[in-house]
Amino acid sequence: MTALSLPNHLFRRSGPMDITPITRALVIGVGGAMTAVCIFAIARALLGFTPDLPHLSNVAVAFHVTTVLPCVPLGVYLLLARKGTPRHKQLGKLWIVLMVITATSTLFIHDGMRLSWIHIFVPITYRAAWLIVSSARKGDLVTHRKEIIGLFFGALMIPGIAAIALPGRLMNVMLFG
Repeated sequence: MTALSLPNHLFRRSGPMDITPITRALVIGVGGAMTAVCIFAIARALLGFTPDLPHLSNVAVAFHVTTVLPCVPLGVYLLLARKGTPRHKQLGKLWIVLMVITATSTLFIHDGMRLSWIHIFVPITYRAAWLIVSSARKGDLVTHRKEIIGLFFGALMIPGIAAIALPGRLMNVMLFG
């Protein structure tokens, strides 16, 4: 089956804020997997199956982990749930605040005064947060939706996958010892 013969309904949204079925599947797959991995890593650490975690003695790292972990399942929920409801708006504001706090806390996590490649997500998060809020206030739901999806995958999932994959990072240590 080629892309030209795929049914159009796979790419259409049912409402102005709803996401396409393909995006929905990616959110469920990637977001669900990331949520499961986070829960598994936390459980391993709490049950004592990980080596010492000196990362958590750094206040900035502990704060960063505390703010980023709820962003994963909350982002999944917000992307999949009904849009425009009072609950969606309240939880969406919470998610944006947590994402901005998480990005800001990253600025205090570095080796000496050197920032790493992962810090590129800080200005990306700030920009997206600004556009998400301003587009929602203007009623520009197309921009709002695109920025939310971009922030979820770009500034939450990519660094999350890096935190799991790169040796020595807290999530890597919690998962693989």
